[in-house]
Amino acid sequence: MRWTSPLLTLVLPAFAAAPAFAQTPQQSAPQQVTVQTATPAPSIPAALPTPVTPRFVVVLDAAHGGSDTGARISSTLLEKSVTLNFSVWLRSALAARGIGVVTTRESDSDFSSTARATAANGAQAAACLLIHATATGSGVHLYTSSLAPAQATKFLPWQTAQAAYVTQSLKLSSEIDSALAHAEVPVTLGRTSLQPMDSFACPTVALEIAPLQQGATTHYKALTDISYQKSIIDALAAALGQWKNDWRQQP
Repeated sequence: MRWTSPLLTLVLPAFAAAPAFAQTPQQSAPQQVTVQTATPAPSIPAALPTPVTPRFVVVLDAAHGGSDTGARISSTLLEKSVTLNFSVWLRSALAARGIGVVTTRESDSDFSSTARATAANGAQAAACLLIHATATGSGVHLYTSSLAPAQATKFLPWQTAQAAYVTQSLKLSSEIDSALAHAEVPVTLGRTSLQPMDSFACPTVALEIAPLQQGATTHYKALTDISYQKSIIDALAAALGQWKNDWRQQP
């Protein structure tokens, strides 16, 4: 597998209460504004804004796409195709549970790491999943950022925005791990420095789907096996459903 993520399609309504935003790599120059004075309007009491309950939204980032093919899974199958198909299926499973979803791509298109992180951070998501695939290993590999936890501030450094969410990301990874174990899918845990994950301003886990190898309690299943993919999809949907309950209880 190659960690070279090149985004951007479906966006649902985001949270009203925004988390700390990561600063984008480049800021546009300030524009000069001319203020004109007008005749004061009659004094009318302003209507108070109606409180809006934040929505639980999950971002799905199907890795690679377009000219960035990712790893070669077989002679006829590329990683970019596996990740896109898996993302579309997982999106439907989450939507069936009433979970809002933002996908960074829904076609075979090139998207830069910056564009993917921009879309994810704009969604103000409660959870972000980066989806990768590999022909080696067994089960699902779960990765969280290797950045040291940092205090959230109003403006986060773009390249290390994930530092403010590392603790939450580890908790999300633990819930996904438990759900996959319940589905009898082997899990490998790890931490890594990865873009665009390190620029995501939300609890984030990168998952890499591998074939299911023959073992003492498992039978070989190819990465494209529908029943195998469904077991992973169902486990992820259950984990995110539990994360939704935990998220609601957070202050």
